[in-house]
Amino acid sequence: MIKFLVDFSTANWMGILWCALIGVGLGLILGLILFLCGHFLEVKEDERVAAVEKMLPGYNCGSCGHAGCHEMAEAIVKGEAKKLSVCRPGKKDKNYDPIIAYLSEHPDKDGNYQIPEI
Repeated sequence: MIKFLVDFSTANWMGILWCALIGVGLGLILGLILFLCGHFLEVKEDERVAAVEKMLPGYNCGSCGHAGCHEMAEAIVKGEAKKLSVCRPGKKDKNYDPIIAYLSEHPDKDGNYQIPEI
């Protein structure tokens, strides 16, 4: 007969059960803590950034001096980018005019309009 390292006939099943219950309990408690942290510590982004980013060409080329189109959209919405023409792949009719029209209709949370030039 093969001899096992653990004799299963005399194993302490209550100890194994308690370890499993403690592991499951800790998993549930930590999962609940992560859920609550995600809910209450959520960072809300200006919805205008996503809208302006969709209107940009989407090449993420960095020719505008920003790391990508998302950063360029943030700069446009915050008023840091004064000219849209720094986005070299962008076209006036397809990209610049819709961004200016959108920003002229949607002010920031303080009611100010940050409208860049072409």
